[in-house]
Amino acid sequence: MDQLLAALDGGWKVLLAGLVLGAGLPAMFAFGVRALAWGTGGDAEIHETGVLLKPHPLGRAVAYTMFGLVLVSVLLGIGYIVAHGLGMVITFNGLLPVFTPK
Repeated sequence: MDQLLAALDGGWKVLLAGLVLGAGLPAMFAFGVRALAWGTGGDAEIHETGVLLKPHPLGRAVAYTMFGLVLVSVLLGIGYIVAHGLGMVITFNGLLPVFTPK
């Protein structure tokens, strides 16, 4: 029974990571593309009636925020892989991540 509980415990962690990284990052990127179209206006954002909409500065800010979050997530993932390949771990001593020996 303990092995089943251990397997289920590990399974939900893998499922959560898959949902966040496998579906969450592409969804954030898609939301950023949609926000960029809203922020650009004109031909990129046409209303159902065929009226060209005006640009919205908030759309560009949201788009760049989403793209930044996706980029930071990818860079942290690459950093995690590189750190473990070099026998180190990533620690956060403040705002920036730091590679420290194990």
